[in-house]
Amino acid sequence: MSQLTIKEIEKKLASIHDEQDMFLKVCEQDSRKGVQVLLQRWKRNKASENALEDQYKEMTQYEHDLYIKGFRCLAGVDEVGRGPLAGPVVAAAVILPQDAYLPGLNDSKKLSEQKREELFQQITECAISIGIGIIPAHVIDDVNIYQATKLAMKKALLSLSVKPDHLLVDAMEIPIDIPQTSIIKGDAKSVSIAASSIIAKVTRDRLMVRLSHAFPQYGFEKHMGYGTAYHLEALKKYGVISEHRRSFAPIRELIEAK
Repeated sequence: MSQLTIKEIEKKLASIHDEQDMFLKVCEQDSRKGVQVLLQRWKRNKASENALEDQYKEMTQYEHDLYIKGFRCLAGVDEVGRGPLAGPVVAAAVILPQDAYLPGLNDSKKLSEQKREELFQQITECAISIGIGIIPAHVIDDVNIYQATKLAMKKALLSLSVKPDHLLVDAMEIPIDIPQTSIIKGDAKSVSIAASSIIAKVTRDRLMVRLSHAFPQYGFEKHMGYGTAYHLEALKKYGVISEHRRSFAPIRELIEAK
């Protein structure tokens, strides 16, 4: 062991995934501080990997049960953007392959922007099909946000290139003739819903950033259309634009006050 340099040991450890690998035991016997630091780092990383694997396995329980029942093509469906004062509500439908493994997948609200972007890329690369549904502010005003959310979800499903035989939906029932399971807080309990949550969130955020280029005074890239103090102040100063939801109380009150 002593003939291997610290750099060589680091490289070899990077290729080891089995906790029973004999090289780890050899490292434990090495008295060099640098080797012990590398070994402890490997153990921490492995513990983190194991935790992510356990979490992912737990989040596949709904999918696993449906596969046992004979369903083969499952679509997770979720939306983002019910609460903002501006911009569309966006839904996504995602069909993952049965053997998909996306460690770190979770409710999009619990992830950093960087992690969402990473997972967005991974989901895009591995998904069998992805569908997006976008319902703009004026339709939200016409039909109300609850109905607009259903419309976005249905639109996302209809844009899939493959028809699913069962849906896993985050706390909603979609008016479509496909068997479905509604799961409260499903984006933290089902990998299919979590994947659709991330696709919907990243898609909507990108739309709002694009909107901020057209209307920089509102700061949409900062708050994504939500009713922050900055946004409310900009509304008072610059008024309402077509992307604002006129049926939502703060916007409606501003219009009525004029």
